[in-house]
Amino acid sequence: MSDDHTHVQEFFTARAADWDSRFPDDGPAYAAAVADLALREGDRVLDAGCGTGRALPPLRAAVGPSGVVVGADLTPAMLEQAVRAGRDRDGRLMLADVTALPLRSQSLDAVFGAGLISHLPDPAANLRELARVVRPGGTLALFHPIGRAALAARQGRRITPDDLRAEPRLRPLLAASGWRMTSYVDEDVRFLVLAVREA
Repeated sequence: MSDDHTHVQEFFTARAADWDSRFPDDGPAYAAAVADLALREGDRVLDAGCGTGRALPPLRAAVGPSGVVVGADLTPAMLEQAVRAGRDRDGRLMLADVTALPLRSQSLDAVFGAGLISHLPDPAANLRELARVVRPGGTLALFHPIGRAALAARQGRRITPDDLRAEPRLRPLLAASGWRMTSYVDEDVRFLVLAVREA
């Protein structure tokens, strides 16, 4: 495991127990982002870096009982909280590294990643790995329940031009990784990027 992975695990392990209570009002933003992903009944979707599984209920509702929902996370403590919250009823939880997924190529219709992009150790390679597991024409949603400016203020920092989530940086990064950006929204109340897997 790389130092990046160890740091991510330590960061989230320390915060897992009170993660949901720290952000109790995010549910509607998750539901809206999942709706924008435009999943269909029977689709197969991965919540990459699922954490406590807050996206799993709306993902399950979107794909219905015939669909497949998988939540993958690197941190056991976050998955334990997902189970405690009963979200394992909405999808299969998997302890896995999203940078090397134990999934077949082109086996999914979509990937949902909440707060994911800033924790990827090698964003270009890691976005290619997400593209690998999605069929051509499938979709990717990179989401955060607050926008870049609000997040920076919460963290006591300023947005800089080299911010990975800035559209001029993210669009070519996605393109080089097998994705075509179709939508970019950065508002106080949410950050949502949608992309389509190129053929």
